[in-house]
Amino acid sequence: MNTDRRLEQANDNSASFWLAQARVHGWQTRVRPGWTAVRGARTPDDVHRVVITRPYAEPGLVERELTELVAEWSTVSLAVEDLYGGLDLHPFGPGRVSVMPVMFREPGPAVDGAAEHGAAEHGAVVPPATSRTRDGSLLTVVEALDADTFAEVERVIVDGFPLPARQPWVRGDALPWRLLAEPGCRGWLGSIDGDPGGACLTYDDGLMTGVYWVATLPGRRGQGVGAAVTRAALAHAHPDRPATLVASTLGEPVYRKLGFTESARTCRWSLAVAGG
Repeated sequence: MNTDRRLEQANDNSASFWLAQARVHGWQTRVRPGWTAVRGARTPDDVHRVVITRPYAEPGLVERELTELVAEWSTVSLAVEDLYGGLDLHPFGPGRVSVMPVMFREPGPAVDGAAEHGAAEHGAVVPPATSRTRDGSLLTVVEALDADTFAEVERVIVDGFPLPARQPWVRGDALPWRLLAEPGCRGWLGSIDGDPGGACLTYDDGLMTGVYWVATLPGRRGQGVGAAVTRAALAHAHPDRPATLVASTLGEPVYRKLGFTESARTCRWSLAVAGG
């Protein structure tokens, strides 16, 4: 595996995923050689996001470009994804830097007890994936193909990930149903005895499948729902392509069981900056 190429593919996938959301929401975007920015605009203080897509020989140049962008967009809250870890964004204001593993799974047979499937395009009927929790409850994962099911995916992600800026959950506010009309974007919902408990999104850009926002509702944690929705998504969302995700500390061991390995660490800047 060419690690550098995988990193760039992961960056491109993340940038494309955010651009798809921008199209659906009507957000402003900026695409430059080396980085992509999305201006979230639900409220004046909504988070603006930057994905660093390519290595940089001069970190200072990127820092100046982002400083100019922050001033132009009157940014109040900024999140930057940087897999290369060489930027110093402290001048934007006090913030928190989190370093999280970026993981990849190469194409290959299904893992961790999952049945093997060919790729199923969005819109095709994917048979439900079923298993049992430790207490014997029925765990079912389905693809969200209608507005009501996708609304449940959205609710679980908002409350389970969680997304505090989107709480209390309002249907269609964080993830409008139209998002599934974007090529490559799919939603997956896990339920225990018919009660939604876990969800995730996948985004396939033709080269790689990104797994995003794997979430479990607080009352359903520890029952294998997150692993089940990830496994089902991998089995159907182009298993012939590499997959990538960014793991939390708790999620990393689960993803390793599903065949993911760590290849890098992303430096995630989450900053509050002074508006212009």
